[in-house]
Amino acid sequence: MTVTEVLAELRALEDPKVRAVNEKHGDDHGVNLGRLRAVAKRLTTRHDLARELWATGDSAARLLALLICRPKAFDHDELDAMLRASRTPKVQDWLVNYVVKKSPHADALRERWWHDPDPLVASAGWALVTERVAKKPEGLDLAALLDELEAGMKDAPDRLQWAMNHCLAQIGIEHAGHRARAIDIGERLEVLKDYPTAPGCTSPFAPIWITEMVGRRDVPV
Repeated sequence: MTVTEVLAELRALEDPKVRAVNEKHGDDHGVNLGRLRAVAKRLTTRHDLARELWATGDSAARLLALLICRPKAFDHDELDAMLRASRTPKVQDWLVNYVVKKSPHADALRERWWHDPDPLVASAGWALVTERVAKKPEGLDLAALLDELEAGMKDAPDRLQWAMNHCLAQIGIEHAGHRARAIDIGERLEVLKDYPTAPGCTSPFAPIWITEMVGRRDVPV
């Protein structure tokens, strides 16, 4: 398929009700993600087409591009430019999780984005910090990370605050030696304490999140 044909198919999949729900979360597309994934499965990996779809600037097209691209084919500066052009939550989330985390440039981008003055870019940096905390903590100063979270998370903009809170919870979940302090920071800052949580889901409030996840492992908190 050509980029023109793919865009026509995405327009045909547009659902006003889906768009209305997405817009409440800051997204600007109306394609059901299950249907989008079905299109990606049919197309398989097509990196050249992915680049063309990304260049359209259309969010649904960009989400599809992230599903059919080859993550390791993007260079460092290209991924940086893509991140800075990703202004909606779903596009940024998929770019970081489906592409950047699989890239050999992930750690360099973590360093580049982590303290960026743009809070949306910084939130992507913190997502990569959280990935390191969970999977490759060697070389990270976890105490210093907790210092930074304690000092800056309370007043951070929403998306950055969410990413920082995830990092706080991940430190508490994965690293028993820092667990008590992570819980204490969460209790004192009260970030996302009153966040509405559906039945059966885990609250994003760090003390609850940490305690529940550790408890599932049958490890004393």
